[in-house]
Amino acid sequence: MTNREKHIAECCESFEKLIREQLERVDGMKDGIEKNKNECTVIGLIDGDGIGPVIMDSARAVLFKLLENEMSDGNVKIKEIGGLTIENRTRLGQAVPEESLREIKTCDVILKGPTETPKGGGLESANVTLRRELDLFANVRPIRIEEEGVDWTFFRENTEGEYVLGSKGADLPGIAVDFKIITDAGTERIAKAAFDFAKNNGKKKVAIVTKANIMKKTDGKFSEICNRVAADYPEIEASDWYVDIMAANLVNPKIRKQFEVFVLPNLYGDILTDEAAELQGGVATAGSANIGERYSMFEAIHGTAPRLIEEGLKDYADPTSILKAAAMMLSHIGYPEKASTLGNAMAEAEKKRGTGKTPTSEITNAIIRLL
Repeated sequence: MTNREKHIAECCESFEKLIREQLERVDGMKDGIEKNKNECTVIGLIDGDGIGPVIMDSARAVLFKLLENEMSDGNVKIKEIGGLTIENRTRLGQAVPEESLREIKTCDVILKGPTETPKGGGLESANVTLRRELDLFANVRPIRIEEEGVDWTFFRENTEGEYVLGSKGADLPGIAVDFKIITDAGTERIAKAAFDFAKNNGKKKVAIVTKANIMKKTDGKFSEICNRVAADYPEIEASDWYVDIMAANLVNPKIRKQFEVFVLPNLYGDILTDEAAELQGGVATAGSANIGERYSMFEAIHGTAPRLIEEGLKDYADPTSILKAAAMMLSHIGYPEKASTLGNAMAEAEKKRGTGKTPTSEITNAIIRLL
């Protein structure tokens, strides 16, 4: 057997293994998942890397203030989750250390700072791993541009697409191959989440975003299933859009306010929600929710900000994104009034903030005074 034939055979064997693993995952989705049975709501806090500990200290202070009575009464417990630093993950060769994952699974919800993912190499993204391990299938990102009447909510499929197998492709002499996967069960549940949200929140339009004209099998399936789900919501207008056209639409002030809810596969959702956040005021201004049947994780949508670290400016990191994620978490666990209180305090503190760089602690203290 030539080297080329040997490489092909090895790839075919690996691909068969991946397909079997994904079919087992689909079977698991069909079986459902048991809910947590904690007597109180357990919130896990993960600092992360780079500016993560700085902005998480801000979130920690705000949560302790807002949930002081609930913690005293035993209705809420806040738990610190360690071990997810890039140094520890690299040392262990694990995207999420096993001990940390066990601790995470004792919680109901997680509030997480950004974690670093090295370029290249074999260490997978901690976020991708957590979304897979906790089956956090819906990434929900709200974006508001109030002066234009823009009110968007993105439902990004979180456990499939290019990301689920992103570190399991083939790298052969002269060629590299990565894989994309779309399943019926995975698409149906994210579509239902988007249309249910639209129905329950008075929205009339859902945009289905793919590249189904090129990715005919995977994106074609995603579009087909979303439209099938849409038939159960006759009061909502469903429309198909290609991702490149939608990227252009979002920066077009003449038409962008016509959109309300978006449902889209993993990679496109990652890109378009960052674009949308930039239009809102920057990636530091948007929070993110990762929702599953049993667990949920809330986080800032930006990264670890290595430039701020290099320039010695980590103590000036803007905590807005993680605090918006905290507000989403509070609403999710049954405290919408506290979420609203936090949102109002953030808006008021922002109005009073001066120009130039403001220390993170100063921003935090200003918000706490308004709570």
